[in-house]
Amino acid sequence: MKTISVNGNSLKWEQNMTINVIIGKMNYTFKMLVVKVNGELIKKTEYDMIIIPAAADVRIIHLISGG
Repeated sequence: MKTISVNGNSLKWEQNMTINVIIGKMNYTFKMLVVKVNGELIKKTEYDMIIIPAAADVRIIHLISGG
């Protein structure tokens, strides 16, 4: 079974898996996210276009703002 790492957790890899698919599988609902795949920053407009390779290291960081 092929996997990817999402924030240090193992997730089963699927063909044609996108960032939006990963966000859904991880139940992330926060709107302000920063995503890196194998160290490369991904723009929000590309979340449905970038296909995640097997064994990728995905980091999804929640941004917090306030004042």
